[in-house]
Amino acid sequence: MKRKVDTIRRKPRIPSGSERPILKSAVFFIGLLMFLLPVSAAIEPAAASGDIYIIKINAGIGPGVADFITSSITTANEQDGAILIIELDTPGGLAESMRTIVKAILASKIPIAVYVSPSGARAASAGVMITMAADIAAMAPGTNIGAAHPVGGGGQEINKTMSEKVVNDMVAQARSVAQERGRNAAWVEKAIRESVSATETEALKKNVIDLIAKDTDELIRKIDGRDIKDKGRLKLTEAKKVVLSETLRDKILRTISDPNIAYILLMIGLAGLYFELSHPGAIFPGVIGGICIVLAFFALQALPINTAGILLILLAIVFFVLEMKITSYGLLSIAGIVTLVLGSLMLFKSSSPEMRLSLAVLVTTIVLVSGFFILVATLVFRAQVSKPRTGSSGMIGEIGVVRQALTPEGKVFVHGELWKATAKLPIVEGIRVRVIGIENLVLKVEPLS
Repeated sequence: MKRKVDTIRRKPRIPSGSERPILKSAVFFIGLLMFLLPVSAAIEPAAASGDIYIIKINAGIGPGVADFITSSITTANEQDGAILIIELDTPGGLAESMRTIVKAILASKIPIAVYVSPSGARAASAGVMITMAADIAAMAPGTNIGAAHPVGGGGQEINKTMSEKVVNDMVAQARSVAQERGRNAAWVEKAIRESVSATETEALKKNVIDLIAKDTDELIRKIDGRDIKDKGRLKLTEAKKVVLSETLRDKILRTISDPNIAYILLMIGLAGLYFELSHPGAIFPGVIGGICIVLAFFALQALPINTAGILLILLAIVFFVLEMKITSYGLLSIAGIVTLVLGSLMLFKSSSPEMRLSLAVLVTTIVLVSGFFILVATLVFRAQVSKPRTGSSGMIGEIGVVRQALTPEGKVFVHGELWKATAKLPIVEGIRVRVIGIENLVLKVEPLS
């Protein structure tokens, strides 16, 4: 038997006249509170407290410098630092490394200040973009910034088509970064397209930088209490300064991470190992080759390399080794040279001209290394086909003089030594004989005529 369930609907209660003013006041108060909370949060950002981290950059911008700066930014963020100050003095460098640094600065949770110092320092080329990306850009008296027009890896001009592409790409990024930081985007574009530069006073007037400070202490005093967009207010009065220094790894990587140096180290390493394999026991070439190979791969791990390029270079070494084993009349050597050239051209994959091998370095290295490989292969091949000059095999064909008549045994004088010898026919003393064999240290001889 089904039970009937009745649904009872209650009419909404209408507030009485005395309750309506109270309800209106409560709604108004809640609305006002919700409006004021975000406004007050925007007006009074949280103070950024912690240590002041400082790093000094006095070198060209490359993978080693980029690795040091990005790792320092990571360390300062992990330690909840108040700010990271980059004391910069650079003539410029690689565009790929500059982009890595700019991305790390823009992604940092703590404020980053780039301070072009000391007096006489500069922030040229890639240094312009790094300065523009900072939350705070400052310069010391007697410094300059600018001349950011891109050039090739060896300082040479880029061809017109490639130059236009590279310049337009850099200008687009520069304007975007400058607008994000509220700086003079038009001046940054001129610095790239026309290589214009500015002193610290001109840069301040043109809104390229935020302030001028004679030293780091003055910089800290001037930025103390400054509001940083999305990162709070700086509180540096009681902050402790922590200087981050390069490790031995950073110094080595900074030195060898130039594509040209890495390539030369790779070639020297392969040549050294090749010589050691073809002449076992030489030791010194093998040691030098092993060290250069390790340094080369240490540098290559920070560079944009192409696996196909590495494989082609190794294949070239295989061709040179086979030249020692197979009579190819130079065909394997030619194949090795062609493969080495192709591998060298394909070794680095990057759209940036400065991340490619310099043509002068490429040609010189290939000529020297190929010549070395061919010379060693030739010497080994000649040693294999030439007549043995030592040991038992080296006695065959030697000429001697009979000192004791051979009937059929006697003695002959060969190579300044007296040997037992036998002959098929009797030979008297004083007759010149030729060695035709050796068995158990007894020579087999025959008359010379």
